[in-house]
Amino acid sequence: MTSIYQRVLGEDFAKLHPRIQKRFGFSSEDQIAAIGKGVMNKVWYGRWYTLPFLYVGTWRNILFPQRGEGIPFTIENYAYRDSLGRETVTWVRTYLFPKQIRRFDATMIYSEKRGTIIDYLGTHQHLAVEIDMSVAENGGMRLRSGQQYFYEGPLGFRFPMLFSGYADVCEWYDEEQEKYRIDVKVANKLFGPLFGYSGSFDVEYISVTERDIPHYVKPKREERRE
Repeated sequence: MTSIYQRVLGEDFAKLHPRIQKRFGFSSEDQIAAIGKGVMNKVWYGRWYTLPFLYVGTWRNILFPQRGEGIPFTIENYAYRDSLGRETVTWVRTYLFPKQIRRFDATMIYSEKRGTIIDYLGTHQHLAVEIDMSVAENGGMRLRSGQQYFYEGPLGFRFPMLFSGYADVCEWYDEEQEKYRIDVKVANKLFGPLFGYSGSFDVEYISVTERDIPHYVKPKREERRE
């Protein structure tokens, strides 16, 4: 089985750096997980009026009003089939700030309906985001967020971008440092930069079965709608 990211990129997947291909190239059938550990050189947020966006995000482990430098972090990627049978990859990031631990949870699937990656943000998959993926000039993976949809109970609607932000993410492998690097920027068209971080990390690949996947990396609620 090909990974959900190979399905999106097709032949372009081979243009990624070999280390990035390995990182984005496994599925649930491979029974491996990628565990990254490193340091965020900088975690930042925008001006004071961006704080309401970030505080709301803390309710479901999406965004947070925290900044700092030299912040240790982990990123956990497990591939599994969810209760709806969809191939899923976890993206659970944990930031160890001096006085507080923050998390940014997400799970990604390939949407047959939309023909793209859907990134469910937070612990309850309330926010579904279309992701555009491409190969960066440095051989890294480039992700840009698109339309967003909010789902809760019977409610379902396109989320107004006035109250959210567009993410621009690049993850690549630095040959000189022999480390993975990541740069993330989230911005709102009206309010400007909201949040972001940049850092480097190492990745360990471990063998896992379905039973080995930690419960805390999976969402507390799974959303059928994409």
